Amino acid sequence: MASEVLINSNQREIRVALMENNQVAELFIEHKANKGIVGNIYWGKVTKILPGMQVAFVDIGLEKAGFLYVGDIDVIDMLGLEDEIDSPPLPEEKEDSFIGKPGRPNHEIRIQDILEEGQEILVQIAKNPLGTKGARITNYISLPGRYLVYMPTVNHISVSRRIEEEDEKERLKNMVSEIGNPGEGYIVRTAGQDAVRADFESDLNFLHRLWGNLKKQSENLSAPHLVYEDLNLIFRSIRDLFTNETARLVIDSKSDFTKCVEFCSTYLPHLSEKIEQYKDPMPIFDHYGIEMDISRALGRTIWLKSGGYITIDQTEALVAIDVNTGKYVGHTDPEDTILKTNLEAVKEFVYQMRLRNIGGIIIVDFIDMTKEESKEMVSNALKQALRADRSRTRILKISELGLVEMTRKRVRESLVQTLCDPCDYCNGKGYIKGTSTLCYEIIREIQRRGTDSITKKKIDIEVHPTVYDMLFEEESSFLEEMEKQNNIEITFHVNPKLHREKYKIVAS
Repeated sequence: MASEVLINSNQREIRVALMENNQVAELFIEHKANKGIVGNIYWGKVTKILPGMQVAFVDIGLEKAGFLYVGDIDVIDMLGLEDEIDSPPLPEEKEDSFIGKPGRPNHEIRIQDILEEGQEILVQIAKNPLGTKGARITNYISLPGRYLVYMPTVNHISVSRRIEEEDEKERLKNMVSEIGNPGEGYIVRTAGQDAVRADFESDLNFLHRLWGNLKKQSENLSAPHLVYEDLNLIFRSIRDLFTNETARLVIDSKSDFTKCVEFCSTYLPHLSEKIEQYKDPMPIFDHYGIEMDISRALGRTIWLKSGGYITIDQTEALVAIDVNTGKYVGHTDPEDTILKTNLEAVKEFVYQMRLRNIGGIIIVDFIDMTKEESKEMVSNALKQALRADRSRTRILKISELGLVEMTRKRVRESLVQTLCDPCDYCNGKGYIKGTSTLCYEIIREIQRRGTDSITKKKIDIEVHPTVYDMLFEEESSFLEEMEKQNNIEITFHVNPKLHREKYKIVAS
C-alpha cells in the first residue's frame, strides 16, 4: 500500500500524518513543551515494593514514580541465573510495540527477592503516564534501529509479524544470528524485509556502540537521572514510518527539511530523494484536508455516508462504540439494511480508532443481526480492516447481543487526551446537576437548619445567579412560608463567580 508522510513542524509542536490512499490513517503529535517519554532510559531508585501486587515503584526523576511489574524485570541479569532459567520468548514484533516486557518469566521468583527499596536500576519507559497513573517501565532495554530492535538483556531472535514469507523469515533469522552478539536479543523490523547483510551490520554497529555508552554512563550517575533520550518525533517518523513503500515525505519547515535530508543521507541514503519541502502559502494540513479530519475526530458522533452513524464514548476503563441506522432505512429487507450499516460502520470505526489512537478495551455494539452469515461477514470485514493497523489487536467473536469485545495495544495518549483537557465546569463528567435539583437541595438544607433548635435563626445563602432566578421565580412563596413556620430569616446573595453546582449556607 503506497503511503505518504506529511510533517507540520514549528517552534511549538510537531505533527506527523501518515497518509494511506490519500486519507490520513494515523496522526502523531508532540508538543515541544511536553514531549512524550516512551523509549527514554533512566537510572532510577526503587522507592517502594508492594509484594501483594508484585510491583515496585521507581523514582526516575518525574512527577510520579514509574510502575515496574515483576514480569518486566530481567531476573536473569539481576540475579545471575543464566544457567538456571531459560530466557522468556519474545513476541514477534508489531510496529511500534518493541518497547515493553518480552513476556512473563517462566519462574516463580517474587519481586521482593529481586529488588529492595533504595536499590538503583536501569529502566526504560514502556508507556507514557496516563491520567493519574505514572509511567509503565521495564527493565528489558530495547534500542530500535532502522532494520532491527536490539534487546541486549534477552537471548532471542524474532522477525516482524508483517513479514509473512517463511523463507524470508528464516533467511533474516540466520543472518542476524551470524552477525549479532551471542546471548543477546534482536527483532527484525518490517523495514528489514529484503535487506542485505551490510544493512544489518550498519544497524548493529551503531546499536552496540550506543548500548556500551549507556552502560558506561549509568555507572557514573546517581539516581534518578536520564541516561538516554529517544529521537524527536520527526526522526522517529523517518525511522519507523518512512519505508521503501512510502512514496514521499513532505515537511513544511525549511530548517527541519535540511535536518531530515542530512539524517537520511547519513543513515538512509536511498530515501533522501523522496524528501520534499512544502512551499505552498496554504498550511500543509489545510492543503491536504487534515485539519478537518482532526476536528471530526474530536467529535462524539460520526455520520456514515448511508445516513447511519456511530458514537464513540471514551472512559478510563474502556471505549464504547455504538452503531445506529440513523436516517438510513433501506429499501426492502431490514436484515440487508442492518448488514450494510454494520459493514460501513466497521470501516469507519477502524479508521477512527487508528486516527484517534484509541487503545485498551474496546466494546463495539453492532446493530443486532439475526443471520449467522451476516455476523460472519461483519466479523471478517473487521479482521480485514484491522490488517493495516500497526498496533496489536485481539478480537473476540460477535456475541449473541451483537457485541464485539476487542483490545488494542496502547502506548501513548489518544488524540483526545493529547489535544483536550477535561471540562473545568463539569470536571470531565459531561453533565452537571440541574437547576431544579440544586433548588430542592438548598430547600432541604434550609428545612434541616430551620428545625434544628441549636441553629441560630438567620440563614445566609450564597448561590449562582441561575439558581437564584429559579428560587425567586418558582419557590419564593414556599420560602416565605418556611420563614414564618420556623421563625427564621433567609437572605440570598448572588455570586456569578460561584460554580453552578456549589452553594454556601451560613447560619448566624
